[in-house]
Amino acid sequence: MFLQQALAEAVQRLDLRTINAELDQLVPQKHLAQLASRGIRGELLFAVPCLLRANPRLLGYYRLLLGFSQKEFYNKSKLARLAVMETKGELSSRVAGELDELCGALVTRASEMADRIGFGRITKELLDDLTLLTLGPQLRGSRNTRIGKAANEAVFKIIQNIVGHSLSKSTTTNFVLNNAAGRQVTIAFSADPDISISEDISSNTTKSIVAIEIKGGADKSNIWNRLGEAEKSHQSAKQRGFVEFWTIYNVPDLDLPKAKEKSPTTTRFYSLLQLTDRKSDAFVDFRDRLISLVGIRAAPAARRGN
Repeated sequence: MFLQQALAEAVQRLDLRTINAELDQLVPQKHLAQLASRGIRGELLFAVPCLLRANPRLLGYYRLLLGFSQKEFYNKSKLARLAVMETKGELSSRVAGELDELCGALVTRASEMADRIGFGRITKELLDDLTLLTLGPQLRGSRNTRIGKAANEAVFKIIQNIVGHSLSKSTTTNFVLNNAAGRQVTIAFSADPDISISEDISSNTTKSIVAIEIKGGADKSNIWNRLGEAEKSHQSAKQRGFVEFWTIYNVPDLDLPKAKEKSPTTTRFYSLLQLTDRKSDAFVDFRDRLISLVGIRAAPAARRGN
């Protein structure tokens, strides 16, 4: 959808005279001549409105070519309204009126990039490689998102097994239970923190109990950055009144002393792998602390030590 094949298919559907006319209007002639001398058509490097109208997803091609991540291009540059072009292939009437200005900006950036590389070194294969260099981290980011989702689902099931016997209400994002004091406790799965546990003290007072961050990636090389993210979330939760801060990680043999340096606010670190083993010391500790903090009796099997 976003690489040279998609661009070639869009070109085939259009009149080359239209593409050439827009290239002549937007791109310096010396740059087009330099590309032509190497047998490269201008649209491989420079965006033109007719191509984005023919296939709005091609905005993704030019974004990748210039080395911008989706976050940099659509969020930091305040171009969020353009994201549906790439993600859904949609072109709103508002954005359609901005295509000339958009392509002009893309042409300017592409010209700067080509000058830095040197037009004499540009080939069709190099341009393809440039898009792939940006696409690689994007694909890894998507993979990390899926890994994180799977880790969250695993923790969801672990907690459900621990408190399930006391639930009064359960959804895909919330567990609600009544504790021994007759108060309602909510275990919410969301973001920042990934899991929050709170207790209703009265009709208008809620006590924030536990904030849990889940770092499900198994790549050890990036664990310290992820723990830094957990620390920021825990600090924010602390300002909102939480008193316990747990971080669940998924890398083997974590250096716990260093982990505590990276996230000093974390009060308990738990290995996700160990939590999946109901006989592990980590699971027993997690279960007993959770039951104590929410104020419920343990399930019969847990009371028997199983």
